[in-house]
Amino acid sequence: MKLSFHGASFGVTGSCFLLEAAGVRLLIDCGLYQGSREIEWENAEPFGFDAKSIDYVLLTHAHLDHCGRLPLLVKRGFRGEIISTAATRELARLVLIDAAHLQEEDARWRARKLARKGAKPDLAPLYDIVEALACLDHFGRTARYDEPIHLTPHLTATFFDAGHILGSASILLDVEEKGKRRRIVFSGDVGASNRPLLRDPTPPPPADVVIMEATYGDRLHKPLAPSIAELYDAIRDTFQRGGNVIIPTFALERAQEILYHLRAGIERGRLPRSMQVFLDSPMAISATEIFRRHPECFDEEAYARIKSGHDPMAFGGLHYCREAADSMALNRIVSGAVILAGSGMATGGRVRHHLKHNLWREQSSIVFVGFAAQGTLARQIIDGAKRVHLFGEEIPVRARIYTINGFSAHADRDELLAWHRPSQAKRTFLVHGEELALKTLARHLSSDEVILPRRGESFTL
Repeated sequence: MKLSFHGASFGVTGSCFLLEAAGVRLLIDCGLYQGSREIEWENAEPFGFDAKSIDYVLLTHAHLDHCGRLPLLVKRGFRGEIISTAATRELARLVLIDAAHLQEEDARWRARKLARKGAKPDLAPLYDIVEALACLDHFGRTARYDEPIHLTPHLTATFFDAGHILGSASILLDVEEKGKRRRIVFSGDVGASNRPLLRDPTPPPPADVVIMEATYGDRLHKPLAPSIAELYDAIRDTFQRGGNVIIPTFALERAQEILYHLRAGIERGRLPRSMQVFLDSPMAISATEIFRRHPECFDEEAYARIKSGHDPMAFGGLHYCREAADSMALNRIVSGAVILAGSGMATGGRVRHHLKHNLWREQSSIVFVGFAAQGTLARQIIDGAKRVHLFGEEIPVRARIYTINGFSAHADRDELLAWHRPSQAKRTFLVHGEELALKTLARHLSSDEVILPRRGESFTL
């Protein structure tokens, strides 16, 4: 049995792990690298393995840093089966088609830029929409939580609820090879506990080896209640100053959770009933519709609310902006608007236009409610940049900046330790974290052996 690491090693994007066991080669996730342009170029590099040789991909969830290179895998020869939960399959379709569209647009933009300089515009997208659709044909069996899937007579996969986003899973592999039995758990991304909408993550069973994310392995989150209060205070204060609230928002889970809290704030009288909220993200709008189709993933409170005919993510002042013209019209609003737009790290998408029109205004506020990787525009602003570059212009940062980390969809250090404890694993590999987070979490783990693998490293299990 051999395990090798091909992404999310000393970094939080590009998750991709290869297990060779029981006569098959399977991947856990195949995600995009995200962040600076230099990081993004890594997506086109060789995987570190032959795509044609892979028999299965087990997909933990539909975030781009976990599924975003699947079309490239197929493009390079993968002909096997992709297995995920039903909700993940729906969300992955949405995410991958959108990613292909952005890849095509980016390639056209770079080609025009080169052409203006007199250079040959021979740049192609990483993959196009047709290739993304071809990838979707490889989704096969649907995983149901806690029900084993037999890949071979000697290899079984069991998905269990990771509580991270809709349909997210951790995966247990029971493997027998040459008389040797191993239980291997891949955490995927572990969700925070006591969140609205989704259930808490399911702890792992006893296992020999755990491969665990460490995104927030070096810190504790602010409790949820004070975070909600801070969000409400930020909105009320901004309206009093005569500005807008811009919330860079991840389309999957974070947008829906923020809508949940805004609805609750209005119902409880903590936010003005006349408040106008604009969900300016076609992907987030579609993802919200997919959420409504999968109430089986919700926690008891949200499920009961839907069953009683009350949508937990809807309210009177909510507006969906699918068309580009509707998005552009928002930039004529000078005060009183809450605008949720992607991308969450401000690396692309409509939020960059809203930042251009609001960052320089002292009356406005920018509220970050999610993780921002090194090299992203969101991280620059959070770290205190006085000026940033947007669309060829230098924009001064005068808006009030809020960073509210209590909304994270990732478990913090103590939650990760609590999640890991039931596994009693003697060997743990830490991935999906920056160096400080990895090393901090490693010091607190009770495993006999804690390994921080580098990209390309392989280990015998």
